[in-house]
Amino acid sequence: MALEEKKLKLYSYWRSSCSYRIRIALNLKGLEYQYIPVNLLKGEQFSPEFQKLNPIGYVPVLVDGDIIISDSFAIFMYLEEKYPQPPLLPSDLQKKALNIQAANIVCSSIQPLQNLAVLKYIGEKVSPDDTIPWAKFHIEKGFEALEKLLKDHAGRYATGDEVFMADLFLAPQIDAGIKRFNVDMAKFPILSRLNKAYSELEQFQNAMPSNQPDAPSA
Repeated sequence: MALEEKKLKLYSYWRSSCSYRIRIALNLKGLEYQYIPVNLLKGEQFSPEFQKLNPIGYVPVLVDGDIIISDSFAIFMYLEEKYPQPPLLPSDLQKKALNIQAANIVCSSIQPLQNLAVLKYIGEKVSPDDTIPWAKFHIEKGFEALEKLLKDHAGRYATGDEVFMADLFLAPQIDAGIKRFNVDMAKFPILSRLNKAYSELEQFQNAMPSNQPDAPSA
């Protein structure tokens, strides 16, 4: 019981791209964690118990002993500070800034505009037929920016030949763009190449939505 209490706990939803980012980070750092599913479609994020963990009602939430952190960006930075090996932010300041910029394009300019609450609002206030076009517009706008940003920096991965922060944020967003929102990736050659590279990494594969314990069976 004592060991179980000490283990990291991740409150997650199988299809959440924000949770997906953190699952990759935990896998890359070799950290064991307890997966606690939160069914967003059933509204479990609005339960009094979960609201104590994250008042805004989003996943993921990481619990490390007495420490509770919500928001994937904050969780990533916490993990990087407390568990620095292997590093997921480069020591080079320019490259570090590039990683943070790419991650922020995903987590502030793309993902919030396609999340469940926004799509539900669009469906109710505008039309259910407008939810996918809305999401695709904002995803493609962000992807166009990322192609330009990474053009002179991408190697095997987003900012060179090592996996860093940008990759953890890009992989789930590209996956969602393809599988949930039918984005034509032919327009985004750099991101398409990166997506293939991510698919070959075990830590990324194990974090994929379909491989989570709460994913519906096919």
